Amino acid sequence: MKAEQLLYSETTGWIKKVDNNLGQLARLVFLFGNKELLKEEQHINYIRNYYPQAQVIGCSTSGDICQEEIFNDNIVCTAVWFEKTTVAIVSEPISSMEESFSIGEKLADKLTKEQLVHVMILSEGLNINGSELTKGLNSKLNDKIPVTGGLAGDQDKFSETVIVNNKAGVKNLVLAIGFYGEHLRVGYGSIGGWDSFGVDREVTLSKGNILYELDGQSALQLYKRYLGEHAANLPASALRFPLSLRLKDSETSVVRTVLSVNEADGSMIFAGDIPQGEQVRLMKANFEKLIDGAAGAAEMSKISLQNSDPDLAILISCVGRKLVLKQRIEEELEIIREVIGKNTIMGGFYSYGEICPIKPFEQHCELHNQTMTITVFKEV
Repeated sequence: MKAEQLLYSETTGWIKKVDNNLGQLARLVFLFGNKELLKEEQHINYIRNYYPQAQVIGCSTSGDICQEEIFNDNIVCTAVWFEKTTVAIVSEPISSMEESFSIGEKLADKLTKEQLVHVMILSEGLNINGSELTKGLNSKLNDKIPVTGGLAGDQDKFSETVIVNNKAGVKNLVLAIGFYGEHLRVGYGSIGGWDSFGVDREVTLSKGNILYELDGQSALQLYKRYLGEHAANLPASALRFPLSLRLKDSETSVVRTVLSVNEADGSMIFAGDIPQGEQVRLMKANFEKLIDGAAGAAEMSKISLQNSDPDLAILISCVGRKLVLKQRIEEELEIIREVIGKNTIMGGFYSYGEICPIKPFEQHCELHNQTMTITVFKEV
């Protein structure tokens, strides 16, 4: 297994960042980049001509990862050659959030299960309920196949996201990549690093991923009180104060972040479900814990590889982490590099939501927000 990377900018065009002479060998290409660039057919055609045997997939982002660097108005191409592994790409259009569960079911049904070892999801980032999507996937995969991936991004604009599937990016599409073969080892890890504060608050009125009230008060007004002068920049400013949601009958919590707000009815739409009757708590940034969380996710991802260095790492981190860490954001990539090894190719993107099982060796995936989620690959 080998990987290499190209970078596109409007000033330089396409340039090679990591060269392993894949060309005709590459079978899978990830394109992560600027929404408007990915909507231009010429860029997709260039990569399809450069790697004629590869399937080309990807999504718009809130920042692109190329080794230890982050780019915002570019396209990062990560091409992969597998020696003994095959991949299959399936897709489903989505017209409304209410379809999220059934989209997960349909994608899982389309994948042949024989020798399937891992599934990666690249999803529409706004018109989706990520937790319902994962529930649909889990139901059809019977919690026997691990799933990782993420929701597409659009910087901090929350306007439109697009998915690439062998042609120019389009909105309202969800992809599943199935990885097949006994020689492939896949590891994964997902950790946040935010501090919760204040009291537990009960979700007193919600519907799916739409939150109306906490403790009988308007959730939107509560958020605005905490945000102060930053309330004018909602929904992006709410990324600084995500919610910690305690999972029912579990000691584990997941993080939920805001996708949009509705001033008319005072509601907030999250990337995943906020079930009525559950307990949530506001969270705030802790710079050192965020960076330590990235290191922890990397260490967790290597457990399944018996701590050997992977060939490829796909990093999916939340746009909220990027907005909070600002100029320190590349520190989380640098500390990951220290953990996973100097020869591993690192690609990925900043997202509107991350998908990963909570623990190594678990196959039941969850939607996360505000985490660094890492998927590592190695052929043996």
